[in-house]
Amino acid sequence: MTETPNGIFEWIWFIATKYSDLFISGTIITLIIAVSGTILGFILGFITGIAEDSKIRSEDPLPKKIILGFIKGLCRVYVEIFRDTPMIVQAMIIYFGIRMAGVNIDPISAGILVTVLNTGAYMAETVRAGIKSIDIGQREGALALGMSPISTMIHIILLQAFRNIVPEMANTFLTNLKMTSVLNVIGVKELFLQAKTAGGTYYRYFESYLVIAVIYFVLCFVFNKLFNLIEKKMAVKKNYVLAVEYMDNNE
Repeated sequence: MTETPNGIFEWIWFIATKYSDLFISGTIITLIIAVSGTILGFILGFITGIAEDSKIRSEDPLPKKIILGFIKGLCRVYVEIFRDTPMIVQAMIIYFGIRMAGVNIDPISAGILVTVLNTGAYMAETVRAGIKSIDIGQREGALALGMSPISTMIHIILLQAFRNIVPEMANTFLTNLKMTSVLNVIGVKELFLQAKTAGGTYYRYFESYLVIAVIYFVLCFVFNKLFNLIEKKMAVKKNYVLAVEYMDNNE
């Protein structure tokens, strides 16, 4: 007969070891959803941000104006809907809406889809802000040299904007890592739902949630340090001296 733990710390250790398989599987599913949702959402947000930043010029032909205007309007509606509604509500509507349409989608796939759409909406605004952060003179200079708008965007603007976007992308991933907990409402067996299952056996929810609090903290701490290292590696080194500074130093 197993001896009943005494005290909160014994219960924490007991639950952590007895249900380690649940916590491990929940952590894996949480990471899968957060990583895939962030990467795919970043791609979606990049495309949406570029589409929103596209300019409709007076000299453009009418069909191009109509198509581009429709795309920009559609992107704006998508961004506003997903930025102005809670992720937990989005999960319920998307999961049960798809199933009502006759598509037998599993909870994990629905969770990834929700994360992708939610991330894409937020990243679209980040990408748009990143593009606008690049000095407009660089775009005008590239166009003056004969580069096309698309070539200018790809080779001049986006490469610089990407560096400005990376920190926000890291923050979005850490947010997604924690926000996967709301997906338990559609049956995704992520970390929170597994903790709820483990705690319900002995009605020791407090101890069970403390276990996953530590897991969330360790995951976010490690990834935050990793992203800080990547950000430092991508930082632009100032390997030049301005003419004014050079003259001042040599007077």
